[in-house]
Amino acid sequence: MKTIPGNIAAFLEGKRIIVAGVSRSGKSAANAIFRKLRDTGHEVIPLNPNASELEGSTCYPDVSSVPGDVHGIMIATHPSIAPEIARAALKKGIRHIWYHRSFGEGSVAPEAVQACRDGGVEPIVGGCPLMYCPPVDPGHRLFRWILRLQHRVPG
Repeated sequence: MKTIPGNIAAFLEGKRIIVAGVSRSGKSAANAIFRKLRDTGHEVIPLNPNASELEGSTCYPDVSSVPGDVHGIMIATHPSIAPEIARAALKKGIRHIWYHRSFGEGSVAPEAVQACRDGGVEPIVGGCPLMYCPPVDPGHRLFRWILRLQHRVPG
C-alpha cells in the first residue's frame, strides 16, 4: 500500500477513538468502522444516544459523557448533527476529527468542518479507516482509488 497521508496516519496512531453514529442494528457504516478499529487494536468508544451497549462496549449518548482522554473521533452520522458533535469533541480536547464520506455527502457538513478549523484543527474530510487499516479489503482499496481521483479523500 502507498504511504498513508500524515493526518490519517496521526489519527490511526491514537489508541482511544470515539465512533459517532453506530446503530443498534449493527448495519451502519459507523458499525463497520467500529469493528475495524477494534480489530486493529484500538480502544473504540461507540456513541449513540439511544443505546447503552454495543458488542460488549459501553455506548455513550454524547461526547461529553465519555470518561477520560480521547485521541480522535470518527463522525459517521447524518451531517445535520456533525457540527454539534465536532464542537463537543473540540471542547473535550480531541484534536483528530474525521468525517466519513464515500460517494454521497456522508457526514460532511460545511459548518462542522469550519467549526474544526475555527478550533485550530484541520479535520480529515472524506473516506474512512477501512480504506487505510490493514488489511484493506479489495472493495475499500477500489473506493480509495476512485475517491482519490475525485479529490474526495486525502492523499
